[in-house]
Amino acid sequence: MRFASNIFWLGTKELRSFFSDWVLLFLVIYSFSLAVISHAQSNSQELYHASIAIVDEDHSALSRRITNAFLMPYFKPPVLIAESDSQALMDAGKHTFVLDIPPNFERDVLARRQPKLQLNVDATAMVQAGLGSGYAQQIIGTTIAQFLSRDESVPTPAVDLVTRVAFNPNVTTSWFTSVMSIIGSVNMLAIILAGAALVREHEHGTMDHLIVMPLTPFEIAMAKIWANSLVITVAVGISLYVVVRMLLKVPLAGSIPLFLFGTLIYLFFATGLGLFLGTIARTMPQLGLLYVLVATPMNILSGAATPLESMPRWLAITMQASPSTHFVSFAQAILFRGAGLDVVWPQFLAVTGIGALFLALSLLRFRATASA
Repeated sequence: MRFASNIFWLGTKELRSFFSDWVLLFLVIYSFSLAVISHAQSNSQELYHASIAIVDEDHSALSRRITNAFLMPYFKPPVLIAESDSQALMDAGKHTFVLDIPPNFERDVLARRQPKLQLNVDATAMVQAGLGSGYAQQIIGTTIAQFLSRDESVPTPAVDLVTRVAFNPNVTTSWFTSVMSIIGSVNMLAIILAGAALVREHEHGTMDHLIVMPLTPFEIAMAKIWANSLVITVAVGISLYVVVRMLLKVPLAGSIPLFLFGTLIYLFFATGLGLFLGTIARTMPQLGLLYVLVATPMNILSGAATPLESMPRWLAITMQASPSTHFVSFAQAILFRGAGLDVVWPQFLAVTGIGALFLALSLLRFRATASA
Protein backbone atom coordinates (compact mmCIF):
# COMPACT_ATOMS: atom_id res chain seq x y z
CA MET A 1 0.00 0.00 0.00
CA ARG A 2 2.87 2.37 0.76
CA PHE A 3 4.29 1.65 -2.69
CA ALA A 4 1.00 2.56 -4.43
CA SER A 5 0.51 5.56 -2.15
CA ASN A 6 3.92 6.98 -3.06
CA ILE A 7 3.21 6.64 -6.78
CA PHE A 8 -0.23 8.26 -6.37
CA TRP A 9 0.91 11.29 -4.37
CA LEU A 10 3.97 11.83 -6.54
CA GLY A 11 1.63 11.76 -9.54
CA THR A 12 -0.57 14.44 -8.01
CA LYS A 13 2.57 16.54 -7.59
CA GLU A 14 3.24 16.12 -11.31
CA LEU A 15 -0.33 17.20 -12.10
CA ARG A 16 0.01 20.34 -9.97
CA SER A 17 3.32 21.09 -11.64
CA PHE A 18 1.77 20.63 -15.09
CA PHE A 19 -1.23 22.88 -14.42
CA SER A 20 1.07 25.58 -13.06
CA ASP A 21 3.17 25.52 -16.26
CA TRP A 22 1.14 27.79 -18.55
CA VAL A 23 3.27 27.04 -21.60
CA LEU A 24 2.73 23.28 -21.47
CA LEU A 25 -0.93 23.73 -20.56
CA PHE A 26 -1.48 25.99 -23.56
CA LEU A 27 0.40 23.53 -25.79
CA VAL A 28 -1.92 20.67 -24.78
CA ILE A 29 -5.09 22.74 -25.25
CA TYR A 30 -3.94 24.09 -28.61
CA SER A 31 -2.74 20.70 -29.92
CA PHE A 32 -6.09 19.03 -29.31
CA SER A 33 -8.35 21.90 -30.38
CA LEU A 34 -7.22 24.64 -32.76
CA ALA A 35 -4.44 22.54 -34.27
CA VAL A 36 -6.90 19.73 -35.09
CA ILE A 37 -9.40 22.15 -36.66
CA SER A 38 -6.80 23.99 -38.73
CA HIS A 39 -5.17 20.75 -39.88
CA ALA A 40 -8.53 19.28 -40.90
CA GLN A 41 -9.82 22.35 -42.75
CA SER A 42 -6.68 23.70 -44.37
CA ASN A 43 -5.39 20.47 -45.91
CA SER A 44 -8.29 19.69 -48.23
CA GLN A 45 -7.46 17.41 -51.14
CA GLU A 46 -10.93 17.04 -52.62
CA LEU A 47 -13.20 19.24 -54.71
CA TYR A 48 -15.74 21.08 -52.56
CA HIS A 49 -18.29 23.74 -53.55
CA ALA A 50 -16.46 24.78 -56.71
CA SER A 51 -18.25 27.63 -58.49
CA ILE A 52 -19.31 26.92 -62.07
CA ALA A 53 -21.22 28.89 -64.70
CA ILE A 54 -22.87 27.51 -67.85
CA VAL A 55 -23.15 29.30 -71.18
CA ASP A 56 -26.02 27.33 -72.75
CA GLU A 57 -26.21 28.29 -76.44
CA ASP A 58 -27.98 25.08 -77.39
CA HIS A 59 -31.04 25.12 -75.08
CA SER A 60 -31.63 21.43 -75.70
CA ALA A 61 -32.53 18.46 -73.54
CA LEU A 62 -28.90 17.33 -73.52
CA SER A 63 -27.55 20.73 -72.50
CA ARG A 64 -30.05 20.88 -69.63
CA ARG A 65 -29.02 17.38 -68.51
CA ILE A 66 -25.37 18.43 -68.49
CA THR A 67 -26.22 21.54 -66.47
CA ASN A 68 -28.18 19.54 -63.89
CA ALA A 69 -25.41 16.93 -63.61
CA PHE A 70 -23.13 19.28 -61.66
CA LEU A 71 -24.24 18.54 -58.10
CA MET A 72 -23.16 19.37 -54.57
CA PRO A 73 -20.96 18.90 -52.66
CA TYR A 74 -18.41 18.95 -55.47
CA PHE A 75 -19.92 21.93 -57.31
CA LYS A 76 -22.21 24.76 -56.34
CA PRO A 77 -25.49 24.91 -58.29
CA PRO A 78 -24.53 26.05 -61.83
CA VAL A 79 -25.30 29.65 -62.80
CA LEU A 80 -26.56 30.33 -66.33
CA ILE A 81 -24.78 33.31 -67.89
CA ALA A 82 -24.49 34.91 -71.30
CA GLU A 83 -21.46 34.23 -73.46
CA SER A 84 -20.53 37.92 -73.45
CA ASP A 85 -20.28 37.94 -69.65
CA SER A 86 -18.06 34.89 -69.22
CA GLN A 87 -14.69 36.61 -69.55
CA ALA A 88 -15.59 39.48 -67.22
CA LEU A 89 -16.94 37.14 -64.54
CA MET A 90 -13.80 34.98 -64.65
CA ASP A 91 -11.57 38.06 -64.47
CA ALA A 92 -13.49 39.14 -61.38
CA GLY A 93 -12.99 35.72 -59.79
CA LYS A 94 -16.72 35.00 -59.60
CA HIS A 95 -16.47 31.52 -61.11
CA THR A 96 -13.69 28.94 -61.18
CA PHE A 97 -15.22 27.10 -64.15
CA VAL A 98 -17.22 28.34 -67.12
CA LEU A 99 -18.64 25.68 -69.45
CA ASP A 100 -19.67 26.85 -72.94
CA ILE A 101 -22.17 24.57 -74.73
CA PRO A 102 -22.24 25.59 -78.42
CA PRO A 103 -25.37 25.89 -80.59
CA ASN A 104 -26.76 22.68 -82.13
CA PHE A 105 -24.72 20.60 -79.71
CA GLU A 106 -27.38 17.91 -79.20
CA ARG A 107 -28.02 17.62 -82.93
CA ASP A 108 -24.32 17.19 -83.66
CA VAL A 109 -23.94 14.59 -80.91
CA LEU A 110 -26.79 12.51 -82.30
CA ALA A 111 -25.34 12.86 -85.81
CA ARG A 112 -21.93 11.57 -84.56
CA ARG A 113 -20.16 14.78 -85.65
CA GLN A 114 -18.07 14.88 -82.44
CA PRO A 115 -18.82 18.48 -81.40
CA LYS A 116 -16.59 20.20 -78.84
CA LEU A 117 -17.37 21.84 -75.52
CA GLN A 118 -15.25 24.61 -74.08
CA LEU A 119 -14.37 24.54 -70.37
CA ASN A 120 -12.64 27.69 -69.13
CA VAL A 121 -10.76 27.21 -65.87
CA ASP A 122 -9.40 29.78 -63.44
CA ALA A 123 -6.12 28.11 -62.51
CA THR A 124 -5.27 30.59 -59.75
CA ALA A 125 -7.20 28.14 -57.52
CA MET A 126 -4.73 25.44 -58.49
CA VAL A 127 -6.03 22.48 -56.47
CA GLN A 128 -9.67 23.05 -57.40
CA ALA A 129 -8.73 23.74 -61.01
CA GLY A 130 -6.88 20.46 -61.38
CA LEU A 131 -9.43 18.33 -59.57
CA GLY A 132 -12.45 20.14 -60.99
CA SER A 133 -11.33 19.73 -64.59
CA GLY A 134 -11.16 15.98 -64.16
CA TYR A 135 -14.53 15.86 -62.39
CA ALA A 136 -16.14 18.03 -65.09
CA GLN A 137 -14.79 15.84 -67.88
CA GLN A 138 -16.07 12.71 -66.15
CA ILE A 139 -19.50 14.24 -65.45
CA ILE A 140 -19.95 15.47 -69.04
CA GLY A 141 -18.75 12.21 -70.55
CA THR A 142 -21.03 10.12 -68.33
CA THR A 143 -24.04 12.34 -69.04
CA ILE A 144 -23.55 12.19 -72.81
CA ALA A 145 -23.06 8.41 -72.70
CA GLN A 146 -26.26 7.97 -70.71
CA PHE A 147 -28.09 10.24 -73.15
CA LEU A 148 -26.88 8.28 -76.18
CA SER A 149 -27.67 4.92 -74.57
CA ARG A 150 -31.37 5.76 -74.90
CA ASP A 151 -30.95 5.69 -78.68
CA GLU A 152 -31.52 2.19 -80.07
CA SER A 153 -28.58 2.51 -82.44
CA VAL A 154 -26.12 2.74 -79.55
CA PRO A 155 -25.77 -0.54 -77.61
CA THR A 156 -25.55 -0.47 -73.84
CA PRO A 157 -22.09 -1.56 -72.58
CA ALA A 158 -21.95 -5.19 -71.49
CA VAL A 159 -20.03 -4.30 -68.31
CA ASP A 160 -20.95 -1.49 -65.96
CA LEU A 161 -18.24 -0.55 -63.46
CA VAL A 162 -19.72 0.64 -60.16
CA THR A 163 -17.34 2.19 -57.64
CA ARG A 164 -18.37 2.05 -53.98
CA VAL A 165 -16.37 4.09 -51.47
CA ALA A 166 -16.51 2.58 -47.98
CA PHE A 167 -16.30 4.47 -44.67
CA ASN A 168 -15.88 7.91 -46.33
CA PRO A 169 -18.36 8.15 -49.25
CA ASN A 170 -17.37 11.64 -50.39
CA VAL A 171 -13.65 11.06 -49.70
CA THR A 172 -13.66 14.05 -47.34
CA THR A 173 -10.11 14.84 -46.28
CA SER A 174 -11.07 16.32 -42.89
CA TRP A 175 -12.53 12.98 -41.77
CA PHE A 176 -9.05 11.47 -42.02
CA THR A 177 -6.73 14.36 -41.19
CA SER A 178 -8.56 15.36 -37.98
CA VAL A 179 -8.04 11.95 -36.38
CA MET A 180 -4.47 11.66 -37.68
CA SER A 181 -3.75 15.11 -36.21
CA ILE A 182 -4.85 13.84 -32.79
CA ILE A 183 -2.61 10.78 -33.14
CA GLY A 184 0.33 13.02 -34.02
CA SER A 185 -0.40 15.20 -30.99
CA VAL A 186 -0.49 12.12 -28.75
CA ASN A 187 2.99 11.12 -29.90
CA MET A 188 4.35 14.63 -29.56
CA LEU A 189 2.90 15.51 -26.15
CA ALA A 190 3.50 12.13 -24.52
CA ILE A 191 7.20 12.41 -25.27
CA ILE A 192 7.51 16.12 -24.52
CA LEU A 193 5.49 16.13 -21.27
CA ALA A 194 7.26 13.11 -19.78
CA GLY A 195 10.68 14.33 -20.88
CA ALA A 196 9.95 17.89 -19.73
CA ALA A 197 8.84 16.63 -16.32
CA LEU A 198 12.22 14.97 -15.85
CA VAL A 199 14.25 17.86 -17.30
CA ARG A 200 12.33 20.28 -15.10
CA GLU A 201 13.41 18.33 -12.01
CA HIS A 202 17.06 18.72 -13.05
CA GLU A 203 16.72 22.40 -13.93
CA HIS A 204 14.99 23.26 -10.63
CA GLY A 205 17.30 21.08 -8.57
CA THR A 206 14.42 19.03 -7.14
CA MET A 207 15.71 15.72 -8.48
CA ASP A 208 18.27 15.59 -5.68
CA HIS A 209 15.47 16.10 -3.17
CA LEU A 210 13.51 13.19 -4.63
CA ILE A 211 16.54 10.90 -4.60
CA VAL A 212 17.30 11.44 -0.87
CA MET A 213 13.67 10.79 0.03
CA PRO A 214 12.54 7.23 0.87
CA LEU A 215 11.47 6.70 -2.72
CA THR A 216 12.67 4.31 -5.38
CA PRO A 217 13.47 5.45 -8.95
CA PHE A 218 10.68 3.16 -10.12
CA GLU A 219 8.13 5.04 -8.01
CA ILE A 220 9.36 8.40 -9.31
CA ALA A 221 9.21 7.25 -12.92
CA MET A 222 5.78 5.58 -12.67
CA ALA A 223 4.31 8.69 -11.03
CA LYS A 224 5.42 10.79 -13.98
CA ILE A 225 4.09 8.21 -16.44
CA TRP A 226 0.58 7.86 -15.00
CA ALA A 227 0.14 11.60 -14.44
CA ASN A 228 1.11 12.59 -17.97
CA SER A 229 -0.80 9.66 -19.47
CA LEU A 230 -3.93 10.78 -17.63
CA VAL A 231 -3.63 14.35 -18.94
CA ILE A 232 -3.23 13.22 -22.54
CA THR A 233 -5.98 10.58 -22.38
CA VAL A 234 -8.49 13.11 -21.02
CA ALA A 235 -7.42 15.64 -23.69
CA VAL A 236 -7.84 13.02 -26.44
CA GLY A 237 -11.32 12.11 -25.23
CA ILE A 238 -12.47 15.74 -25.10
CA SER A 239 -10.97 16.41 -28.52
CA LEU A 240 -12.75 13.43 -30.11
CA TYR A 241 -16.13 14.19 -28.58
CA VAL A 242 -16.12 18.01 -28.82
CA VAL A 243 -13.75 19.00 -31.65
CA VAL A 244 -13.95 16.08 -34.07
CA ARG A 245 -17.51 14.87 -33.58
CA MET A 246 -19.35 18.11 -32.67
CA LEU A 247 -17.41 20.92 -34.38
CA LEU A 248 -15.98 19.15 -37.44
CA LYS A 249 -19.03 16.85 -37.81
CA VAL A 250 -16.89 13.77 -38.42
CA PRO A 251 -19.01 10.60 -37.97
CA LEU A 252 -16.75 8.34 -35.92
CA ALA A 253 -17.88 4.79 -36.64
CA GLY A 254 -16.36 2.95 -33.70
CA SER A 255 -16.19 3.04 -29.93
CA ILE A 256 -14.34 6.05 -28.51
CA PRO A 257 -13.89 4.39 -25.06
CA LEU A 258 -12.21 1.41 -26.76
CA PHE A 259 -9.88 3.75 -28.61
CA LEU A 260 -9.09 5.62 -25.36
CA PHE A 261 -8.24 2.29 -23.72
CA GLY A 262 -5.83 1.53 -26.54
CA THR A 263 -4.41 5.05 -26.30
CA LEU A 264 -3.76 4.55 -22.59
CA ILE A 265 -1.84 1.35 -23.35
CA TYR A 266 0.20 3.12 -26.03
CA LEU A 267 0.98 6.04 -23.71
CA PHE A 268 2.99 3.78 -21.42
CA PHE A 269 5.39 3.32 -24.34
CA ALA A 270 5.35 6.96 -25.46
CA THR A 271 5.82 8.42 -21.98
CA GLY A 272 8.52 5.83 -21.33
CA LEU A 273 10.27 7.06 -24.47
CA GLY A 274 9.95 10.61 -23.16
CA LEU A 275 11.55 9.58 -19.86
CA PHE A 276 14.34 7.83 -21.75
CA LEU A 277 15.08 11.01 -23.71
CA GLY A 278 14.78 13.02 -20.49
CA THR A 279 17.57 10.97 -18.91
CA ILE A 280 19.82 11.93 -21.83
CA ALA A 281 18.87 15.60 -22.13
CA ARG A 282 19.69 18.12 -19.42
CA THR A 283 17.88 21.13 -20.88
CA MET A 284 14.65 21.67 -22.81
CA PRO A 285 16.47 22.64 -26.05
CA GLN A 286 18.35 19.34 -25.92
CA LEU A 287 15.07 17.49 -25.37
CA GLY A 288 13.57 19.27 -28.39
CA LEU A 289 16.44 18.23 -30.62
CA LEU A 290 16.23 14.62 -29.45
CA TYR A 291 12.48 14.66 -30.11
CA VAL A 292 13.06 15.77 -33.71
CA LEU A 293 15.60 13.00 -34.26
CA VAL A 294 13.49 10.21 -32.74
CA ALA A 295 9.78 11.05 -32.88
CA THR A 296 9.56 12.70 -36.29
CA PRO A 297 10.67 9.62 -38.30
CA MET A 298 8.49 7.46 -36.06
CA ASN A 299 5.41 9.58 -36.88
CA ILE A 300 6.11 9.81 -40.61
CA LEU A 301 6.73 6.08 -41.03
CA SER A 302 3.91 4.88 -38.75
CA GLY A 303 1.32 4.76 -41.53
CA ALA A 304 -0.51 7.93 -40.53
CA ALA A 305 0.79 9.90 -43.52
CA THR A 306 1.72 7.12 -45.97
CA PRO A 307 0.30 3.56 -45.93
CA LEU A 308 2.81 0.85 -45.11
CA GLU A 309 1.95 -0.83 -48.42
CA SER A 310 3.48 2.15 -50.24
CA MET A 311 6.82 1.82 -48.44
CA PRO A 312 9.69 -0.50 -49.37
CA ARG A 313 9.06 -3.96 -47.99
CA TRP A 314 12.10 -3.95 -45.72
CA LEU A 315 11.00 -0.62 -44.20
CA ALA A 316 7.41 -1.80 -43.68
CA ILE A 317 8.69 -4.91 -41.88
CA THR A 318 11.09 -2.85 -39.76
CA MET A 319 8.30 -0.47 -38.66
CA GLN A 320 6.36 -3.40 -37.21
CA ALA A 321 8.76 -3.12 -34.28
CA SER A 322 7.44 0.37 -33.51
CA PRO A 323 4.32 0.62 -31.31
CA SER A 324 3.31 3.78 -33.19
CA THR A 325 2.62 1.65 -36.29
CA HIS A 326 0.20 -0.58 -34.38
CA PHE A 327 -1.31 2.48 -32.67
CA VAL A 328 -2.18 4.04 -36.03
CA SER A 329 -3.49 0.69 -37.28
CA PHE A 330 -5.99 0.12 -34.47
CA ALA A 331 -6.93 3.82 -34.38
CA GLN A 332 -8.00 3.72 -38.02
CA ALA A 333 -9.73 0.36 -37.56
CA ILE A 334 -11.75 1.50 -34.54
CA LEU A 335 -12.64 5.09 -35.44
CA PHE A 336 -13.07 4.71 -39.22
CA ARG A 337 -14.24 1.13 -39.72
CA GLY A 338 -16.00 0.50 -36.42
CA ALA A 339 -13.81 -2.47 -35.45
CA GLY A 340 -14.25 -4.06 -32.04
CA LEU A 341 -11.86 -5.66 -29.60
CA ASP A 342 -12.20 -8.99 -31.44
CA VAL A 343 -10.55 -7.36 -34.47
CA VAL A 344 -7.90 -5.08 -32.93
CA TRP A 345 -6.68 -7.30 -30.10
CA PRO A 346 -3.52 -8.30 -32.04
CA GLN A 347 -2.55 -4.62 -32.32
CA PHE A 348 -3.35 -4.09 -28.63
CA LEU A 349 -1.18 -7.08 -27.76
CA ALA A 350 1.68 -5.85 -29.96
CA VAL A 351 1.57 -2.36 -28.40
CA THR A 352 1.50 -3.89 -24.91
CA GLY A 353 4.43 -6.21 -25.55
CA ILE A 354 6.71 -3.76 -27.36
CA GLY A 355 5.71 -0.91 -25.06
CA ALA A 356 6.39 -2.96 -21.92
CA LEU A 357 9.84 -3.93 -23.22
CA PHE A 358 10.78 -0.34 -24.00
CA LEU A 359 9.27 0.91 -20.73
CA ALA A 360 11.44 -1.57 -18.83
CA LEU A 361 14.54 -0.31 -20.67
CA SER A 362 13.55 3.30 -19.90
CA LEU A 363 13.08 2.52 -16.22
CA LEU A 364 16.48 0.79 -16.06
CA ARG A 365 18.06 3.84 -17.68
CA PHE A 366 16.23 6.17 -15.32
CA ARG A 367 17.25 4.11 -12.27
CA ALA A 368 20.89 4.15 -13.35
CA THR A 369 20.77 7.92 -13.93
CA ALA A 370 18.98 8.67 -10.68
CA SER A 371 21.39 6.53 -8.68
CA ALA A 372 24.47 8.12 -10.26
